[in-house]
Amino acid sequence: MFRSVLLPTSRLIARRTLSTTTKAYENIQVEVLQDNVGLIRLHRPKALNALSDALFADLIHAAKEFEQNDAIGCMVVTGSTKAFAAGADISEMKDRTFDHTYSKNMFSEWADITKLGKPIIAAVNGFCLGGGCELAMMCDFILAGDKAKFGQPEINLGIIPGAGGTQRLTRAIGKSKAMYLCLTGEMIDAETAYQNGLVAKIFPADDLVDEAVKVAHTIAGKGRMSVMMAKEAVNASQEISLQEGLRLERRFFQSLFATHDQKEGMKAFLEKRTPAFTNK
Repeated sequence: MFRSVLLPTSRLIARRTLSTTTKAYENIQVEVLQDNVGLIRLHRPKALNALSDALFADLIHAAKEFEQNDAIGCMVVTGSTKAFAAGADISEMKDRTFDHTYSKNMFSEWADITKLGKPIIAAVNGFCLGGGCELAMMCDFILAGDKAKFGQPEINLGIIPGAGGTQRLTRAIGKSKAMYLCLTGEMIDAETAYQNGLVAKIFPADDLVDEAVKVAHTIAGKGRMSVMMAKEAVNASQEISLQEGLRLERRFFQSLFATHDQKEGMKAFLEKRTPAFTNK
């Protein structure tokens, strides 16, 4: 069973444990909140949630479990108030060789997070650096506490970002700003990250998890197929031409007219009531 943990910042949200698996996690804590939101908390406090291989394996397993759970409509990934994740685990990487990192295609498995259909929100407090920033960018959008710090400091270690930092950061904030951060290793604060387009919204640090769960609950209450298609269409815009993206958008839009939720949503709008979506 997923372990149920007491979350001191989550004062306003109902919680229950998820009983669809017997997997025990050593590096994360997992809960279901408000019955339809899956919360994953990175939990290596002594290492500032450094992303070890074992932690990421736990994270991917838990996210895939939520993906398969019909009750869950949206996920939140967070850390502690001190650190979302301060980076990849340097102690684990320092003695690795080129032949090992190349033959194992190091970090390739991290991209499994981006292949899930349900939305994933990164709720970032504290340090979000290196691999931590890359993980946050793999999520569908970032909500930040007002004391959060972002950066790609790999250059200070004689390496470069290896899990999307040069690519996703450039798409998020533009070439000039991304180049500056990757070449200097400097950090930016939450307000700068928001102004640059990396962060969607900022909340007081103590309220962040509650607010992220509220947003996730709102998303989880929409029609499941329209949410997943919207996510897929927006993500596709980063990979394909405008004309191909417009064609994909139209096809998704048209296909949703075959769903019950489209009929219910439009009927509810005309009747001035809240729609009762059934994810069909």
